[in-house]
Amino acid sequence: MTIDIRQASEGDIDSLQTLYAKIGQQDEGYFETLFEKDCVLLIASQDKADIAFGVLNFEPKYSLYQRLGYPEIQDLNVIPEHRQQGVATALIEAFEALAQDQGAKAMGISVGLTKDYGPAQRLYFKLGYIPDGNGATYDREGVTFGTSYPADDDLCLMMVKSLA
Repeated sequence: MTIDIRQASEGDIDSLQTLYAKIGQQDEGYFETLFEKDCVLLIASQDKADIAFGVLNFEPKYSLYQRLGYPEIQDLNVIPEHRQQGVATALIEAFEALAQDQGAKAMGISVGLTKDYGPAQRLYFKLGYIPDGNGATYDREGVTFGTSYPADDDLCLMMVKSLA
């Protein structure tokens, strides 16, 4: 099946909220906030049904990405029944092309550390993303040895890929 990818607009907020709900998330005002930032939202669809979305943030919170001018792929989500079908790969490749068009030489992505993120960890590595060498982060700040952090969505490994 063909995966169609389009850039989201504010008119897609209801669709984005529906997709978010299908992965078990809800955050009132989240998408409206993204449209106010230097972000690009992409929506993937098959047979005219929206099945995934992601965000390319040109002003990421992570200090290394800020310092190096790397955009970051964030909040990449595919609804469960469409996973393992190339949808995330298609979105990542579209984000990489957008970043290159904007002059980015490299970009970042983060991945959670729990088993739930195993497929994403493997995919990102397969697509050429490698750990940035700074270890794990919690809410985009480096973790401190001997300190406990919740094993939630904010505990991540930050990864980078050269676009050259």
